[in-house]
Amino acid sequence: MKQEVTRRDFMKTAAVAGAALSSVNIVNAQAKKPMNAAIIGCGGRGSGAGKNFLDACKAVGVEGKIVAVADVFPEKAGKGVKNFGLAENKCFSGFDSYVKAINEPGVNYVIIATPPGFKAVQFKAAIDAGKHVFIEKPVAVDGPSARIMYAAGEVADKKGLKVAAGTQRRHQAGYIDTIKRLHDGVIGDIVSLRAYWVNGGPIWHRAKEEAEAKTELEKQIRNWYHYIWLCGDHICEQHVHNIDVCNWIMKDHPVKVWGQGSRQQLGDKSGEIWDNFDCEYEYPCGAHMFSYCGQIKRSWSSISEGVQGTKGTSNPANSYKVCGQKDPWKTEAKGANPYEQEHIDLINAILNNTELNETKNVTDSTLTAIMGREASYSGAEVTWDQILNSEFKYGPDLLYTDASKMTWGAFRTLKPPMPSKYNIFKKPAEVPVA
Repeated sequence: MKQEVTRRDFMKTAAVAGAALSSVNIVNAQAKKPMNAAIIGCGGRGSGAGKNFLDACKAVGVEGKIVAVADVFPEKAGKGVKNFGLAENKCFSGFDSYVKAINEPGVNYVIIATPPGFKAVQFKAAIDAGKHVFIEKPVAVDGPSARIMYAAGEVADKKGLKVAAGTQRRHQAGYIDTIKRLHDGVIGDIVSLRAYWVNGGPIWHRAKEEAEAKTELEKQIRNWYHYIWLCGDHICEQHVHNIDVCNWIMKDHPVKVWGQGSRQQLGDKSGEIWDNFDCEYEYPCGAHMFSYCGQIKRSWSSISEGVQGTKGTSNPANSYKVCGQKDPWKTEAKGANPYEQEHIDLINAILNNTELNETKNVTDSTLTAIMGREASYSGAEVTWDQILNSEFKYGPDLLYTDASKMTWGAFRTLKPPMPSKYNIFKKPAEVPVA
């Protein structure tokens, strides 16, 4: 009888405790602030980042919604209805659409996935409005837009805002594990690095959309990858990923670079970008990074990085080998899809008020790519201070102040750059303009 009473009391107590624990979980879940996102830029990457954000919210266990989208083109903004179940009046279009989406009531998380030329001014607007930001790479196309990014990143710190960037390798388990070991000195001092974005296929080209455009500006934005002021050229748009890994390993950015490149297979297609670059960078410690990128048809390709140390070598994605040892070390680290993990890390930083601001990292890597581009265009050695302090702007002036006031009318555009005849540092007044 005594045992039965004890058992009943225990079960009763356990039930009460269970109910209490359950209520604590409910309270904690309710205490998590919902993530209400606005997406700026509704192309493939913007839609993909929106899905990554929603999946990340589920993984963290917090309510997440897309509450507004923005794109300069109405038909792209309209994708918000199908992709995210938005009402049409929450799908903003036009040059001022980013301002409307950022300031939509309830928005506390902004995803910026527009062409790189627009990102800096849009990032500044989001930070000024007090929003946490996920921004895709690259984030600038020249020195002036990079300086906007740096300044806005400092404002984000002062406001306690969190920023993550689309350099997803910094959120990838294999890279994180391996690079930590490199920083611990497992292959000794780093003496050289290589970075490849050697893709075996051509760059997409939207000739049909260009042909249907009503103005020169619309034509270029429709086919944005092929204009420097919009994409920063191939070395920025894609190769920034590999450059970022090298800067991460070195905990710094290069101080100078020389390079070369060409417009090899784009031929007479519209646009002004090149499709391959070869650059040699030097870091403050004297280590050199050899950078090769190309998006042209070929039988060999590689998207990877490599590191040479005084004691061994490494593939920073997953392994290293010490000289004299038979087998390389390989990471066993596993993690979520890095495109999702970068949002998980940002959401956790917001919820827990932990430090996360990747503005400087992604801007450093973007400016490193820009520096290599200008060295290749000009045929001259280019230093970090030159590119950082350059006043030359590739885009129209409003792109650096208030892009919401842009119209579809005339604007400045550059002619295709030619080596030795094109140097934004020595003769900026003589740079040809249409």
